[in-house]
Amino acid sequence: MISLKDRVTEILIHNKLITQEQLEQALQAQRQKGGRLSDIIVAFKFVKEHELISALSEGLGLPLIDLKRFKIDLEIVKLIPVEIIRHYQIIPVSKIGNTVTLAMADPLNIFAIDYVSSLTGYRINPIISSAQDISQTIELSYPDATSGIIDDLMKEMTTASSIELIKEEREILPSEQELDRASHEAPVIQVTNLILEEGVKKKSSDILIEPFDKTLRLRFRIDGILREQKSPPRSMHAAIVSRIKVMSDLDIAEHRLPQDGRFKIKIMGKEVDFRVSILPSSFGEKVALRILDRATAMLDIDRLGFSGEMISKLKKVAVLPHGMILVTGPTGSGKTTTLYSILKFVDSPEKNIVTVEDPVEYQLEGINQVTARTDIGLTFAGALRSILRQDPNVIMIGEIRDYETVDIAIKSALTGHLVLSTLHTTTAPGAIVRLVNMGVEPYLINSSLICVVAQRLVRKICVNCKEAYPLKQEIAVSLRLKLDAGGGRAGFFKGKGCPQCFNSGFSGRTGIAEVLMLSPKVRELILSRQQEHQIKKQARSEGMKTLREDGLEAALKGLTTLEEVLRVTAPDE
Repeated sequence: MISLKDRVTEILIHNKLITQEQLEQALQAQRQKGGRLSDIIVAFKFVKEHELISALSEGLGLPLIDLKRFKIDLEIVKLIPVEIIRHYQIIPVSKIGNTVTLAMADPLNIFAIDYVSSLTGYRINPIISSAQDISQTIELSYPDATSGIIDDLMKEMTTASSIELIKEEREILPSEQELDRASHEAPVIQVTNLILEEGVKKKSSDILIEPFDKTLRLRFRIDGILREQKSPPRSMHAAIVSRIKVMSDLDIAEHRLPQDGRFKIKIMGKEVDFRVSILPSSFGEKVALRILDRATAMLDIDRLGFSGEMISKLKKVAVLPHGMILVTGPTGSGKTTTLYSILKFVDSPEKNIVTVEDPVEYQLEGINQVTARTDIGLTFAGALRSILRQDPNVIMIGEIRDYETVDIAIKSALTGHLVLSTLHTTTAPGAIVRLVNMGVEPYLINSSLICVVAQRLVRKICVNCKEAYPLKQEIAVSLRLKLDAGGGRAGFFKGKGCPQCFNSGFSGRTGIAEVLMLSPKVRELILSRQQEHQIKKQARSEGMKTLREDGLEAALKGLTTLEEVLRVTAPDE
């Protein structure tokens, strides 16, 4: 009996698809790790899978079938148990009389053919298909094999409503092959839609789909905290990623390089934008979906959650004709939302507002937004030079990352423009030191900078299960809080946990902030290149509330918990 290895060797060498040296390398790998020779040759990228299958089809004289374009009769599928199907990597495609046509990755496996023939009582007619196509067809044709996990997923998630993919006018429709393949993957479409809808319903900001060796992990970032969800089976990972790529118009054949895209769906009667990032990892492609739900976006300066005093300061500086306003904080602290809210506040028909972002998160009506693309040379600094020739009144820069960008931003603020931007520092006074370290002269900072806002997001207590609790004396002393005579105060609350907040005790987030105004004394300290703690001390003496102090006030008002404030803020001393 001629083995598939011998025939593969003969066919590939005869057709000059691989060299003798490459064959020896593949055979060596097979001796060390096992597996099919054809799979190893494809894995080493000596030959593409479709070229290998075509050569085998011609060399063995067996028909070749493209299972992606072939509709499998589910009645025929029931002829062979799924365990046998998976073990031998086969799929029955048709039955005529007493003959069953069997698509096989290894069509010379006589043992498999004899076993299936004796099991079913039919003659077997073998044909060739790729192992990848057979694996995907098995998952689609044997839904019962994964029904337990998917049933749990569907019980955990509510029934998916109709989701409509909204195509932007500039988008190019996927190819006919991609559309045909996607239309045949009903279980994959349903599970993907369930994941997207549940992410929106739970008001999560991100969805992470992460493959591991034996499992697939699904996590939602809800109120800034990642929470694990019930996951689809590991075998569905490739199909789910392909579905997301099709929705985002990404290359479904590219698995080695990172890809970024976006798509828009209509779900529960509202439009939701998704920003997609696909990253190759050790066990497959990891998918991160950023949910940009316009309905939950608080692009209103009065609804940011800041105290009335801080909102008043922001409004006062936002209407100034020129200068620079910086918003600082770590990733995910709401800086961009604050900038958008300021833009909406100052927007009017008399003002020309332009932004440069990487990428544009929300499309704002009446505001010109530019996406920075470093891959083609459109950096923040390069875009800013062109924007200045557009005669803007207000410029928003997504992030100041280097000296070139900050140099143009400061010059813009000095020449009559209001400039808004973000900077990665933990405190408001720290932004001053960061600018100096980037090479900006202190006198330029004093001439251009108006104020710095440092902010964090804290989770709000669920109003449905909110309850008061006494505070221990030692905690109050350490935080310099005054307790009532009874030893506790009703001003501190926590969430007990209820179905409405998914038993977390929290629902939504609100902002806390410290606002550093550049007073004459603060400017003197900047000019003499004083350290951050000295600037902070002077600002506090002039009435600046720190992040910790603003957070404690929010906790005393019952908006958030004491633990949440301590989690996101650093001590002042």
